[in-house]
Amino acid sequence: MTTKKNRVPRAEAQEIILNAADELFYREGVHAVSVDAIVEQAGLNKMSVYRQFSSKTDLVLAYLERKQAAFRDEWETSMAKHPGEPRQQLLQFFRDLAAKASAEKFRGCCFLNVAVEFPDKNHPARQLVCAHQKELYEKFAEIVTALGAANPCELAYTLILLMEGTYADSQTYGTDSTAITLLPAIVEKLIDSASATSQP
Repeated sequence: MTTKKNRVPRAEAQEIILNAADELFYREGVHAVSVDAIVEQAGLNKMSVYRQFSSKTDLVLAYLERKQAAFRDEWETSMAKHPGEPRQQLLQFFRDLAAKASAEKFRGCCFLNVAVEFPDKNHPARQLVCAHQKELYEKFAEIVTALGAANPCELAYTLILLMEGTYADSQTYGTDSTAITLLPAIVEKLIDSASATSQP
């Protein structure tokens, strides 16, 4: 016997659906999760989902946009702890990243996870991931330039690789990986070395 799904206001329905998609996509992967599974998780009917999102691709893009907004908030939260101090801001970001990557339910970077699932570089989801990665580089480049690094481009990419390596390490070796614990100290040595080489 099926139960009738309650009708909810459009804005509320969209939030419920996104919450369900967020949880399932991140935990299980985009391709592994059907619209029916999202419907079941959300407690709504399928028509409610398609009234908010015309296709699964639209839902995936909305999921990624939400994750992008969450990352921006996380970045700004880290930066706000040490205003005007680029060295401390970077260290704080990686301390926060290490704490996040050590959480039991951490499943790595949602953007990298989606990129693996969508090898076609022309797919809208893959393009959104690429746009996010470009924005990520710009954020790092700006802060390491303020730091006075001799080669800000090189340092920015090195920090991104450390960040992405942390995501991978947490999934390969577990969220209690020693490498994650050592991350802030590794970053501190790296940025201090980069800053030292820029001094006359």
